Amino acid sequence: MMEIRSLVPDDRAAWEPLWQGYLAFYQTSVTDDLTALTWARFHDPAEPMHAYGAFIDGRLAGITHLILHRSTWTASPYCYLQDLFTAEWARRRGVASTLIEWVYGEAARLGAGRVHWLTQESNREAQAVYDRISARSGFIQYRTLLPV
Repeated sequence: MMEIRSLVPDDRAAWEPLWQGYLAFYQTSVTDDLTALTWARFHDPAEPMHAYGAFIDGRLAGITHLILHRSTWTASPYCYLQDLFTAEWARRRGVASTLIEWVYGEAARLGAGRVHWLTQESNREAQAVYDRISARSGFIQYRTLLPV
């Protein structure tokens, strides 16, 4: 049985290995300070960021993070599903699709009119899941990093 819920401050020790696994999958890293800031943002009611976890037998099996943002095309906000990661031991058990379905419901509850996300072109396994539960937008993302 799988339980989906908001992550609370006491979940950090269970969340962080999955967060690090997600970063490793995309061959990147962030500083400990940025990880701490991200975790704090999830629990700040003034922030439009949310973190959810899928638990199997009380063990954190997967995580997802969402960000609400405004759009010039609608009065309602959009929901960006920024991160999605399933622990290796829990893969192929429906965790990812269950988390995405949860995000749909949570986004609707929060007033969002759309959920969208990105994945790497080479992530075919994830795309097989995504293609079953959503539609490709047809857009290509361009990115420029700016100095901060």
